[in-house]
Amino acid sequence: MGQHVCIIGGGVIGLATAYALVREGVEVSVIEARTTLASQTSFANGGQFSYRYVAPLADAGVPWQALGWMLRSDSPLKFRPRMDPAQWRWLASFVAACRGSVNQRNAAHLLRLALLSQATLQQWREEDHLNGFEWRRNGKLVAFREQSNFAKARQGVIHSPFQHALSANECSTLEPDLQGAGFIGGIYTPDEEVGDCHAFCQQLVARLQASGRCTFLLGKTVTRLHHEQGEVKAVHMGDEVLPVDQLVLAAGHNSPALSLPGLNLPLYPLKGYSLTLPLRDPQKTPTVSITDYDRKIVYARIGEQLRIAAMVDIVGFDPSPEPRRIAQMRQLAQRTFPDAGDYSQAIEWAGMRPATPSGVPILGASGYRNLWLNLGHGALGFTLACGSGRLLSELIGQRKTSIDLQGLSLKAA
Repeated sequence: MGQHVCIIGGGVIGLATAYALVREGVEVSVIEARTTLASQTSFANGGQFSYRYVAPLADAGVPWQALGWMLRSDSPLKFRPRMDPAQWRWLASFVAACRGSVNQRNAAHLLRLALLSQATLQQWREEDHLNGFEWRRNGKLVAFREQSNFAKARQGVIHSPFQHALSANECSTLEPDLQGAGFIGGIYTPDEEVGDCHAFCQQLVARLQASGRCTFLLGKTVTRLHHEQGEVKAVHMGDEVLPVDQLVLAAGHNSPALSLPGLNLPLYPLKGYSLTLPLRDPQKTPTVSITDYDRKIVYARIGEQLRIAAMVDIVGFDPSPEPRRIAQMRQLAQRTFPDAGDYSQAIEWAGMRPATPSGVPILGASGYRNLWLNLGHGALGFTLACGSGRLLSELIGQRKTSIDLQGLSLKAA
């Protein structure tokens, strides 16, 4: 490839991109504003690789459903209006995407990318012996409490050879801990996976360091991108200037702050929360990953811990955990799986998931000759990271991409 690639962003998206490039023999630099890598949204997310259940949040009826949610004390959604044009533009585009036909089209784009990501991770695990991040193929059950939601989901998998609709009894047979939890049925996907995103990132970092082809610039805040005649010439980090050949923007929800003239990045942070519990009794903890569809809570057993993740808060840019939301999630989880872990010892976390209104990430060309985008993965960053990194390495290397990029470009967003 011959050219050096600079990547802004040291989370799972930026690190997977760096790894894909280094595997192709490319020299890379990763710039991260924090002094540690993968310490923000990649640190304690839900842990599920959700390859086949990738329907975007934007769907027909969601705006009205969201209004109903916000009237509930246990609402999975919280909205705090701000005097911020970016928030209102994002919301307007989100509402425009809330159509059934648009949702189906975007889900197809996400599924195509997710399956590539699954195949890419499998390749890295087998060829590079990439392990040590509590990976398991444990299956995933999306469990339902409301009949109307279950009926709609069941209709969608009638002809699927990969997903199966289960009755309440079949759910309890699959996962005995669901007995008495209030679920009426579920959609089971046997080949879904789970892992520790932060540990995965640390494995990538170790491989990148060992390669001798990657330099990490930590604690460096990018203040400006210098461009001339449709090309980025340098990255400014305060008084420090780094000339660039090729540049990948993978800075999550902070990316719009680095936007260049004519480059509109429709991203907004959706704040989510998690609890990480030490297991009290492994026999009483689900081994299958569980998504409580109606309460919008996911449960994933990661090694000797249970990860619980939930909430979509459209509240601005403060990443600190909100005690009421954490307490709400804890209460709902205890009600569902009271013996799953030691809730008194739970580690609390909040992260800012960088989302596009459509739910589909932005990959590829930016309009500037040497600036590439890998942004907007929302709650699917861990799921889509390997495939996204692979596509960026193919684009930068001017190779045929592994999948069609239709619907994944900036223009589509």
